[in-house]
Amino acid sequence: MTKWEKAFSEDPDNPAVSGHDSSGPPPPRTLEELKACLDRIHIRQCLLRPYEEDEDYPLVESRELLPSFEVDLFEYKHLPGFSMVALERPLSSFEEVFQYDVLQTSHAASEPHAQTDLSQCEEANRHAGNIETLLTRLPRRYHAEFNQDFGSLDPSELHDYDRLLPFLLRLERAHVLAHNDLREFCLAGVYASLPSDLDSELKRFGLKIGKFRTGDNALYECNRAFVYQFLMELHGFSIVSERRTSAALFARRLHRMGERFLVRVLGQSDRTITTLCTPKRARRYPRVEKIALVQVSEDQKEIINRLGEQGFFVDAAKRVIILRVIYGQHRFNPNNIQEDRALSVQGQEIIHPLTGRVIADLNIIKEPSSMILQLNDIVRGEHRGAITYARNEIIRDPDTHEKRLKFLSSWLSKHQRRIIGYSEDFYSKLVQVLDSYLLMPDNFEAFAQLHALHQEVWARFSYIQQTRRIKMLEDLSRRRYKGQRIGYLEMLSQIAEILNDLKFEIVKYFDRPVVSALEIGKRVLNNKYLRRTYVQKRDDELTRNGREIKKLYGRVVTLLDEIAAIRKSRRQRTSPDLGEIR
Repeated sequence: MTKWEKAFSEDPDNPAVSGHDSSGPPPPRTLEELKACLDRIHIRQCLLRPYEEDEDYPLVESRELLPSFEVDLFEYKHLPGFSMVALERPLSSFEEVFQYDVLQTSHAASEPHAQTDLSQCEEANRHAGNIETLLTRLPRRYHAEFNQDFGSLDPSELHDYDRLLPFLLRLERAHVLAHNDLREFCLAGVYASLPSDLDSELKRFGLKIGKFRTGDNALYECNRAFVYQFLMELHGFSIVSERRTSAALFARRLHRMGERFLVRVLGQSDRTITTLCTPKRARRYPRVEKIALVQVSEDQKEIINRLGEQGFFVDAAKRVIILRVIYGQHRFNPNNIQEDRALSVQGQEIIHPLTGRVIADLNIIKEPSSMILQLNDIVRGEHRGAITYARNEIIRDPDTHEKRLKFLSSWLSKHQRRIIGYSEDFYSKLVQVLDSYLLMPDNFEAFAQLHALHQEVWARFSYIQQTRRIKMLEDLSRRRYKGQRIGYLEMLSQIAEILNDLKFEIVKYFDRPVVSALEIGKRVLNNKYLRRTYVQKRDDELTRNGREIKKLYGRVVTLLDEIAAIRKSRRQRTSPDLGEIR
């Protein structure tokens, strides 16, 4: 196992800060340089160190890094947690939009080599003032240790940040990094309060995407949870604690202000270092990254062999790696059946614990084959692990039918978006595994005693099945089928077939897929070229294919009318849409 003290010790580009040693690397001046430096320090101190010191360290499961993110039910108070903001400019304390305790930073001397008694006295006073500021916020039981380590040092100097971090982790609020007069990053403030203004942000965002209307309390109460979840997920979280909520919304505010910034937070619940920073290119939202210690699934044999040969494991016996995940945001689109998709994985990087080298071509958390193997283990009761059911219950090891059904319900909800988008080959394997369990006669007696749970799983599966059909309709409306461009005859033929199947599948009714089907169908029927070229002409003016297209057009009209009639009758009922539950 890699010792935390040795982490990144063989990195030739290690950006460890050494402000006083001219032979060492220069202090970071840009956010990119600072981020590279902080990555290594935070990984070493906040992930590798507690992993080594705690035999029962709770590794992050790969599914926890996949959107949509699950609610954290446990807080590991003995593990480190912090929040931090860095600005690529000097601070102007009165003009800033957040409160913090100022640390006095070094000033550029008019004559760099001039050291007068007065300047030395000023430096000593500055050091003493910074020490006093930190001591007033640090719990008293750490004062003696802090004085011993920093009695003669200036805590604002970034080259001592690695030594200071264990004390910063004891503070309840954020610390602040910014430029000094030399345009080098330094610790410029502590005990910072990052304003979230959650109420205004939530209502403004809900109005913007059309989920709220001014003065409409019923609409607000109906859609508030969806808007809250979507807004938080855009910034890398589920609905979480105040520390992470403040970090996310403060990053949103800084991005809107046009700042060059980096906000970083480590929660004691998620054990994950989350970074929100200025994107490399102009984007609507901040860039989101997460770093965590993850265990590679034992089923990924080829990946394990490659990582083992190149020394990428932190702990080879437990297959533990340092994984960085990069995410991309999606704008809200009410016409998309996957309208709740705010975030998706754009990249995965495995970081070498000694050299810092990165492998970016391996799929650790999104491997479809491993998903099928995991599902197969769940239905057979052989899965080892835990899952959050209904946001308030931890289920471990599905060794009973009740646990298996709860596992399946949570698993289908968690992976709903990916299942909708994956290939037919993957989906057919998934159906085969589920049918082998849910339709097995030997299980019917047990399912009869767990009727509500059994129906819940079927409802989630039915929603996925219907939504996959809507996804196919979306592709067909653009005349795309299985990645190929198709003509109007093939388009209408496939749409008619899907709508006919959907008409019978909505015995298990969900409003969102039905509304999407009607909207897509309406868009197809209003196609100007289709109407002008085929529908509005007499049969004797059309070719054989043209008459077939016109006939299929009428068939689609009939099917949409039938589905609309079904929806009209169903709207009288009030049944929960499990597809909306996340």
